[in-house]
Amino acid sequence: MNKETIINELTFKAIRSSGAGGQHVNKVSSKVVLNFDLGKSKGFSAWEKSLLYKSISNRLTSAGILSISCDESKSQFQNKDKVIKRFLVIINKGLIVQKRRVATKPSIGSKRRKLDAKKQRGQTKNLRKRPKLDS
Repeated sequence: MNKETIINELTFKAIRSSGAGGQHVNKVSSKVVLNFDLGKSKGFSAWEKSLLYKSISNRLTSAGILSISCDESKSQFQNKDKVIKRFLVIINKGLIVQKRRVATKPSIGSKRRKLDAKKQRGQTKNLRKRPKLDS
């Protein structure tokens, strides 16, 4: 992964933020939308791209574009900085390969302990019953 190349491939669009704020919101474009085309990126190898397609497929559009927006701050510059940080976190998480789980069987000792505990519990419950009166 080449970080500088990837950051240079990002496209930004500033749009007007939604929500409360009165006149300021209506005239200032502080919301930043980041778009990244994963298919055309030269910063990732083919293997890294396939990993990302699998891990962040729910965030990609049908064209394979990752879109992230931020309108938390009134400053466009701060929103741009936050959206780049979010993008890098998403990419780094997407490139982590999960360790394969190895199926294991319970040991003989653990099976025996489980059965002993079940017998003990059953015995405790039997002792709580009313005694049978034989006539």
